[in-house]
Amino acid sequence: MTLRPFTKTLLAAALALAALPATADTVLISAERLLDVRTGKWIENPEILVRDGKIARITRGPGEPVADARRIELDGLSLLPGLIDMHVHLDSDPSYGGYTGLQFTDRFWSMLTVKHAGETLDAGFTTVRNVGSDAWNDVGLRQAVDEGKVRGPRVVSGGYSFGATGGHCDSTYFPPSFESKNPYNADSPEEARKRVREIRKYGAQVIKVCATGGVFSRNTEPGQQQLSEAEMRAVVEEAHQWDLKVAAHAHGSSGIKAAIRAGVDTIEHASLIDDEGIALAIKHGAWLSMDIYNTDYTQAEGKKNGVLEDNLRKDREIAEVQREGFRRAHAAGAKMIYGTDAGVHRHGDNGKQFAVMVRYGMTPLEAIRSATLNSAEALGRNDVGVAEVGRWADLVAVPGDPTQDVTLLEAIPVVIQGGVLVKDAR
Repeated sequence: MTLRPFTKTLLAAALALAALPATADTVLISAERLLDVRTGKWIENPEILVRDGKIARITRGPGEPVADARRIELDGLSLLPGLIDMHVHLDSDPSYGGYTGLQFTDRFWSMLTVKHAGETLDAGFTTVRNVGSDAWNDVGLRQAVDEGKVRGPRVVSGGYSFGATGGHCDSTYFPPSFESKNPYNADSPEEARKRVREIRKYGAQVIKVCATGGVFSRNTEPGQQQLSEAEMRAVVEEAHQWDLKVAAHAHGSSGIKAAIRAGVDTIEHASLIDDEGIALAIKHGAWLSMDIYNTDYTQAEGKKNGVLEDNLRKDREIAEVQREGFRRAHAAGAKMIYGTDAGVHRHGDNGKQFAVMVRYGMTPLEAIRSATLNSAEALGRNDVGVAEVGRWADLVAVPGDPTQDVTLLEAIPVVIQGGVLVKDAR
């Protein structure tokens, strides 16, 4: 396409305006202490200088005076970096299980993303990775959040997750007459490679595939491998070429190992991981995202919400196996990140997983690192996850010491995002 001279002039002017720096906004944040998640030590009486949403300075006690700075004073509270949930589904609502969601129009789920984003932010999760949504709902939400039209966490959008025809990422609840299917099914390495290109084209920032069967699909079992290693290798090669990370839904041991050998960056669920799979994860540096809280919710509320008994059966069968696998993987030194599968449980309850992680072997500090330092590293981002100069001023504040009592992170009273106080329930 050839641009006319007048169009070129307008485009150049627009680009020049976009390059101008935003109006400076300066904030000073003080608290009783700030957790350095790298060292695990507290910085007493910190003062954090924020300019244009990012941390410009951290001092012990007051630093040099700054004229016209807004102040956020959090006396008696402990500051931590804003939390990261690496596995959410913001257009899913666990209140509607089985076939009960069919009573609503398609755009109902788009609208719910706004509510769920606000609940997630209020829970202290200032960044999330949405690994699979319908109709590009998470891409639209990310754009609305970035434009300041909707309050919510920073969203890393996955767009459509995909896998084999008839597998967990496909539509498996309907007869042939409905012709219901995932438009991005992939049944060969060539198709898998093309799906990466298509999904990236429409806004995916991470690629999510389903390597095995699942709990909340029909006619699949969690242990079944459903993508071949060759298909997953094609996904990884193509995604990495575009500088995108790959996440694999993988419950079964063979699918977990094939995904790791294929170069997948994060293994989701890892419910039936065996010792060989743990060793492979350590050898290849794959991150494990193990959602070990949500069974508490699904077993308590699932039947009432319409979840089919076959799904609840699968959920019961893998629950404790997954938790013990988590214990073994952590003890062996595997790299762990914080992923809850929110959408299977209630949004806003993301922080309830910390206590379960501690119960199954982590220290509170290790659990906190999984949702801050580790998750930022797994995302490949150096602007979130740690309270340090140059990163976004995303912070949460709680009374007491969460490195001693991690349940304090289940009800966070103060949330700051980009230096803006977005929740204050003191």
